[in-house]
Amino acid sequence: MTQAELVARGERVLMRNCRRQPLVLTRGEGAKVWDADGRCYYDLIGGVAVNAFGHAPAFLFRALSAQAERLLHVSNLFYSQQQILAAERLTKAAGMDRVFFCNSGAEAVEAAIKLARKYGHGRRFGIIAAQGSFHGRTMGALAATGQLKYQGDFAPMLTGFSHAPFNDLAAWIAAVTPQTCALLVELIQGEGGVYPADPEFIRGLDALAREHGLLLIFDEVQTGFGRTGRMFAWEHYGVKPDIMTAAKGLGGGFPLGAMMAQEHASVFEPGDHQSTFGGNPLAAAAVSACLDELTSERLPERAAALGPRIREIITGWGMGEKIKEIRGMGLLIGLEVAGAPAYVGIALEHGLLLNAVNDHTLRFAPPLNISEEDLEASLAILREVLAG
Repeated sequence: MTQAELVARGERVLMRNCRRQPLVLTRGEGAKVWDADGRCYYDLIGGVAVNAFGHAPAFLFRALSAQAERLLHVSNLFYSQQQILAAERLTKAAGMDRVFFCNSGAEAVEAAIKLARKYGHGRRFGIIAAQGSFHGRTMGALAATGQLKYQGDFAPMLTGFSHAPFNDLAAWIAAVTPQTCALLVELIQGEGGVYPADPEFIRGLDALAREHGLLLIFDEVQTGFGRTGRMFAWEHYGVKPDIMTAAKGLGGGFPLGAMMAQEHASVFEPGDHQSTFGGNPLAAAAVSACLDELTSERLPERAAALGPRIREIITGWGMGEKIKEIRGMGLLIGLEVAGAPAYVGIALEHGLLLNAVNDHTLRFAPPLNISEEDLEASLAILREVLAG
């Protein structure tokens, strides 16, 4: 069946909730994917930071296959050895004490919102988030998101959320009320345009939280697991959150999310929150396998080295009149160019997958283990696309 035929069939049966490229991907290897017509593409999107280990990583296939032969699912009415081991390893890597496993980043944010409100004992329920933020599409996460374009026809939003300008500490200080229970922030606004938080801003939020007895929540769904050059982005800032959300690279392509907290913030009691599939043995095996690969292959360090190199290469092209700014950390990079969405389609024609998060920002989140050869080939195509 041709790609065009498959696209036509998909248009008839899939919800029109995504603006998809007319591309049907059928297999992948490393930083490359192939479509239904057999054409190869270099992938600088990486499943939006999910494919941290590239496509079809052998280690993950082995781990999931071995676990599938033993136990797939038992529900959280019981313990499983795999979940306990994964929780021990993940909390240690994240500097947290306890973890709630779920299936996505939005679910992790929902859990964080509920935990923060439980911590407030019903008297303090307000959460301050950032303008330009993105925390997910479920109703709680959507209310926390600081971009009206995502909220659209879904009003009224869940009450109790307010938004202050990103990197404007004075505005956050002014936004605190007696009802505030938590501060929620991304250390790099991914969907907002790949804008990193200023160190002074994050340190100020930490002090503000301590002063008023608030919980500091970091949304590391996109920045976690080596993406920024450290295991978690908070390590760049030296500020450990009370609660942290994670997903994407956590499972290397297996649907996974996690909400972690320090002991003092871990106030959930039986019946407060649950996930039927969260942390099942198959998912837990993926967590452990991915953490093994991150550490054994030193992938955070590799991201830390490749990020500046990519910036240097792009700067060397001398396209200052077209490329206004390069932002980000490690292998989460935003390239500011006017008319960014148009370049996505042009790049596709040249065999390169790109992503535009808005009208002026191209976002790159390639596999952390992208080969030197694939990286050079991808950047060569990117230069041709931008020069054209």
